[in-house]
Amino acid sequence: MTPGFSISGDTTRPWKFATNDEGGEPDVVLACAGDVPTIEICAASWLLQKHVPGIKVRVVNVVDLMTLMFPDKHSHGMDEMSFNALFTEQAPVIFAFHNNRWLIHTLVHGRSNEARFHVHGYMDYGTTTTPFDMVVLNEMSRFHLALDALKHIPRLRLQAENAINFFNQELHRHYDYIREHLEDMPEIRNWQWTKDFSDAAAPAPMAKGHPEKAMFTDS
Repeated sequence: MTPGFSISGDTTRPWKFATNDEGGEPDVVLACAGDVPTIEICAASWLLQKHVPGIKVRVVNVVDLMTLMFPDKHSHGMDEMSFNALFTEQAPVIFAFHNNRWLIHTLVHGRSNEARFHVHGYMDYGTTTTPFDMVVLNEMSRFHLALDALKHIPRLRLQAENAINFFNQELHRHYDYIREHLEDMPEIRNWQWTKDFSDAAAPAPMAKGHPEKAMFTDS
């Protein structure tokens, strides 16, 4: 099994950079749909691998939500063997989604051990605040996702104690920081995947052709 996947229709391609299960059975599957949830899931995988020795993580990015359904319910749906090859039959799945959580639970209804899907999504919480605070308010931040993952991996309970404390402390630090500085913490603003799990000193570069600043006119 190729580690790390993106699924869309009948297309499957590896996402090796965020996965470390080496083709074996992962401790947890981190799944996502949507741009912001994908960033938070990748950051959660980065945090877990950095702070929890021995954890095995698999990341699955879902581009076409209809692939989660059975093929007799939708033409893009995956059969049980293909679905379990991605999400396994037993591993907990922490799913970050950019809409209401019930939709993912509806799509995976009837799959193997469907209760293992723990979905984080829009909870109708929000205000005028920072971008990262919006995902914190809706409990879809990288720290919430990592904490939820560890809650469902009993074999790593002892190894994860320091990480759990650290993730909770970071949420408290975030709360204080944005109220003092009116922006997200530097390690949040600058975050990008680093192979050695070091903190990035600057944000990732814009995609080629992406405007650096939005232009606003009255016309």
